Amino acid sequence: MSDNDTNPENGDTSLHDSIPVTGMYKDWFLDYASYVILERAVPAIEDGFKPVQRRILHAMKEMDDGRFNKVANIIGQSMQYHPHGDASIGDAIVNLGQKDLLIETQGNWGDVRTGDGAAAARYIEARLSKFALDVVFNPQTTEWQLSYDGRKKEPVTLPVKFPLLLAQGVEGIAVGLSTKILPHNFCELIEGSIQILKGKKANLLPDFNTGGLADFSEYNEGLRGGRIKVRAKIEEEDNKTLLIKDIPYGTTTNSVIESIIKANDKGKIKIKKVVDNTAKDVEIQVQLAPGQSPNMTIDALYAFTDCEVSISPNACVIIEEKPVFLTVNQILEYNTRQTKTLLNRELEIRKGELMEKLLFSSLEKIFIENRIYRDIEECETWEAVIETIDKGLDPFKPEFYREITRDDIIRLTEIKIKRISKFDTFKADELMRKLQEELEEVNHHLENLTEYAIQYYKNLLSKYGKGRERKTEIRTFDTISANVVAANNAKLYINRADGFIGYGLKKDEFICDCSDLDDIIVFRKDGVCVVTKIQDKVFVGKDIIHAAVYRKGDERMVYNLVYLEGASGRAMIKRFQVLSVTRDREYVLTKGSKGSRILYFTANGNGEAEIITVYLTAGSKARVKVFDFDFKDIEIKGRGAQGNILTKYPVRKIQLKMEGVSTLGGLDIYYDPSVGRLNTDERGKWVGNFLGDDKILAFYKDGSYELTNFELTNRYDQENLMHVEKFDSERVVSAIYFDGASKNHYVKRFMVETSTLNKKFNFISDHKNSRLTVVTTEKQPQVKVKLQKGKEVDENVYDMDMLIDVKGWRAVGNRLSNHTVKAVELVASPDKKGSGKGEDNLSVGSTVNFDVKKKEDGDDEDEEDQLGLF
Repeated sequence: MSDNDTNPENGDTSLHDSIPVTGMYKDWFLDYASYVILERAVPAIEDGFKPVQRRILHAMKEMDDGRFNKVANIIGQSMQYHPHGDASIGDAIVNLGQKDLLIETQGNWGDVRTGDGAAAARYIEARLSKFALDVVFNPQTTEWQLSYDGRKKEPVTLPVKFPLLLAQGVEGIAVGLSTKILPHNFCELIEGSIQILKGKKANLLPDFNTGGLADFSEYNEGLRGGRIKVRAKIEEEDNKTLLIKDIPYGTTTNSVIESIIKANDKGKIKIKKVVDNTAKDVEIQVQLAPGQSPNMTIDALYAFTDCEVSISPNACVIIEEKPVFLTVNQILEYNTRQTKTLLNRELEIRKGELMEKLLFSSLEKIFIENRIYRDIEECETWEAVIETIDKGLDPFKPEFYREITRDDIIRLTEIKIKRISKFDTFKADELMRKLQEELEEVNHHLENLTEYAIQYYKNLLSKYGKGRERKTEIRTFDTISANVVAANNAKLYINRADGFIGYGLKKDEFICDCSDLDDIIVFRKDGVCVVTKIQDKVFVGKDIIHAAVYRKGDERMVYNLVYLEGASGRAMIKRFQVLSVTRDREYVLTKGSKGSRILYFTANGNGEAEIITVYLTAGSKARVKVFDFDFKDIEIKGRGAQGNILTKYPVRKIQLKMEGVSTLGGLDIYYDPSVGRLNTDERGKWVGNFLGDDKILAFYKDGSYELTNFELTNRYDQENLMHVEKFDSERVVSAIYFDGASKNHYVKRFMVETSTLNKKFNFISDHKNSRLTVVTTEKQPQVKVKLQKGKEVDENVYDMDMLIDVKGWRAVGNRLSNHTVKAVELVASPDKKGSGKGEDNLSVGSTVNFDVKKKEDGDDEDEEDQLGLF
């Protein structure tokens, strides 16, 4: 190689000169990140669209002729503006179409509920909806830019006069940034915008097209860090079958079914079969395994499957080419102000058009009526023609709102002779009058722009709001403890001598069924207790005297204990609870001195206090060597308490003399209507104080009643629930119901004669329109009844026990009145008014109004039905 080959003077720098790359990666990465954020993933706040969506709608507007177009053709048209291939455009079109707001669809567009995809683009069709044509497009108020190849114009943003971003929702992942704005209800968005225009604040909550139940207590207005919980709507068809009617947002029927099967395989729930009956409406049938509680299974479905999901919103939008985090209420305020601004611009544009029309109409009238066109006949040049017309208009120029230009005069010269000859002054004046009226209306709207915007939103609501009511029910969810509702999928075994517990010790002593999520509490003979997670095999210490499933915070579980204090030789006695512990930490229940050990121990699930017999050694100095002691004589304290002295003499043995009863009293049970569950936390209404076999009686609006135990895992249909109380078999139920078949009201009184738990018994007619109106178990209930007697309304109070005798629960009852019943109200008894904690305060006492048609002549009724009570 010669020297000239590498001489820089010869222009060859390939070997010695290098291009510096310092900072280039940083610049490239930032450029790429900015591009993905602004052009791919995050929507603009002005119209709520990502670029691909905006380009699709613009392309569809260009193609719009009122007919459906093949999606393949729409994709081709959109590719003139979007340089990222047909796949991304096709996916975006399907996504828009499935939201059923801007695009009308034809063909198989898939199903977001089942996860089924749309058919190929050549088989499905689409066109812009009337709503989209009304609120999305206006070329006069659109800001335009050149497309990527410079051949065509495309909108920077579309002039959307509606909060589309919040209505449709959006999700996108960029570089180091993401956005997730949940969809909101169409009608509520409009109502929220109206509230903002009135100077009030809106409070938006998401609404999902899949329906379901949602807890928005931690929504945080859609900001980062917020969270919502969405649940499927699960109904109990019978004791062996559950029906899933709605699924959570973001799931599909297939994903829900797969999660149920997976939970069953892991032993979290026990089911026999899952059947997908989804067609027009979602329905997943869950058949329970024998012996499984429907209420517990519902809770387990929420705890271990996709029947409950948690969604974390993150409202991020592009404002002035920068990502900004806003609340959904701030986004709505921005969109509302933007809509008002766009409406103002449209009015200003319309005002200008009307003024120009009025101007030219006036010029035309003056030009023709004053025969100015005759003056140009002798003009020999074009400039002379213009000058002559301009001179003829001079007397009228002060009347015009602007100067008359050369273009205005040229337009006058273009008027055809035929139009001049047929000019009708009356029609011209009528046209100008209509233009003036419209101009006055536009000026009025401009002066009252807020009211005009409010009316605009109201028109949108009346035109497009039907059928877009809220689908997701707003609820407050109770916290479900997974280890409480988990199915017993494991068995606890114990090797007391060697100190091992676990579900793998199948050759050792069986203790109980449990879940692999449970904690196990263990008590040892040396006076130590420890709580550990259940495992296949775990060492907890030798000489185990008791092991069981541990329930944190269980105030009903009381342990009775007698131990030998090693230092003094005294026998100490104590009663204690173990409410909270640190897992795998050893807790000493004695004073901790060497030689201390447990002499007597019992675990009592309801705080029972037994009587024991204590035998002292024969050589002790005590005069009484055998005596009894009742555990109820000492207080229940914490696990760290050292206890009381039982005896200072040596103890030979301790025996149980008599089983005890609970010293904790009954359990105060409350019903929380917001979640439809029982609790002991004083949330909601007090139901009663419960012990042992006490039951709860629930009445439903469909005319059924149900007996249940007072387990906190019970679930009640709060939408249908009418009344709940502690069951008393001696109480008489008094009820008034509306019979859907005869359109009459009936009164009946009966005793609850059934004893089956968790089964509904219908005690009114089974017509689909029949409903329970009033129900109570008060001893002497009274009702206030309003009757339509001709043109007058009569109101009286009646004693229900005087209207009818007590009959069987299946009896039809007596017809309440021959007249039309307008309203029925249960009158509060004197001892009920102002009462505090007591079960009577749950009785129904609201007024129920009716609007029912009179019974048509010829309806068949039996003799009892024909007899009205008053």
